[in-house]
Amino acid sequence: MISRRKLHMLLGALLLVSACAGQNRPPTQSPVFQHDVQGQATPWTDTDFDNDEGKFTFAIFSDLTGGERADIFQVAVEQLRLLRPELIVCVGDLIEGGTTDRDELAREWNSFDQRANRTIAPVFHVGGNHDLTHPVMWDVWEERYGRRYYYFIYKNVLFLVMDTEDNLPEEQLRIFDIREQSMEVIEAEGWGAFDATEYGQLTERVSGRIGPEQAAYFRQVIAANPQVRWTFVLMHKPAWQRPNEENFATVEAALADQSYTVFYGHVHSYLHELRHGRDYIRLGTTGGVQNPAKDMAIDHVSLVTVSGDGVDIANLRMSGIFDKTGKIPLNGEELCFEAAVCGEGDD
Repeated sequence: MISRRKLHMLLGALLLVSACAGQNRPPTQSPVFQHDVQGQATPWTDTDFDNDEGKFTFAIFSDLTGGERADIFQVAVEQLRLLRPELIVCVGDLIEGGTTDRDELAREWNSFDQRANRTIAPVFHVGGNHDLTHPVMWDVWEERYGRRYYYFIYKNVLFLVMDTEDNLPEEQLRIFDIREQSMEVIEAEGWGAFDATEYGQLTERVSGRIGPEQAAYFRQVIAANPQVRWTFVLMHKPAWQRPNEENFATVEAALADQSYTVFYGHVHSYLHELRHGRDYIRLGTTGGVQNPAKDMAIDHVSLVTVSGDGVDIANLRMSGIFDKTGKIPLNGEELCFEAAVCGEGDD
């Protein structure tokens, strides 16, 4: 049994060690931020760090097909690995498509999946016209990926993923036939002939369609989630540009009292517009064909940060994302990311 005298000596030693340790501690005991600067003057502006618990960043890539240019998407995937978003979404046209050959469709989807699966964050699929041109392609999509339109919520932020190829099967077959005839002209004369083709002049080619059943689904989703911090609407074609459009308009009306942002693609050039006081953003390309005559026809990825203060959107040209060696990943130094600058592009 320890004596009273030894007990007092032991307690004294512990107090002395504790006092010495206290003298060597940094002035602040925060587990996040520590320093040894004494006094009121400090070599930093503030200690209110931009680390809100609800903040997160996701990435978007845009059209990579519709005349895919070799190696661009592979480089984008490596750049997304460097940027480390929490999740990745897109605005469609993930394969060239335009076929009813299931073996060919499997090869194209396998190629996309193999490349996209190199990302660290999960990739959420959005269907474009190249992905969903024909009812057979609808079946292939649903067998591989399930629903063509859906929603998900991440950190109390709502994502609405829409299908703008939502036509009746017989109408989709008519569009497919017109598209096939027009693609033969393009193969012979180049993409410069596209606008003059019958497909190039179709309303469905420009705006796509949201059907009444899909619109009702999203209205129900919006009504069931009134407390979300923000809503992002992702689609391939701008459904609101369809003449006398009524279905997507009901979704916009359901969102009227909420904060939301719309991202879409299809045209292969970047554009920002305000509609109903919200940002409607058309993304450029992440590998799709570029027309050098179009303003802002560029390869890029987008980073979207959601925080308590709202949403911040940063668009990063692929030509400006390089790694620690000072080089664009893979063979990126050899590639053209903006046709108007480097003199490339289809005529």
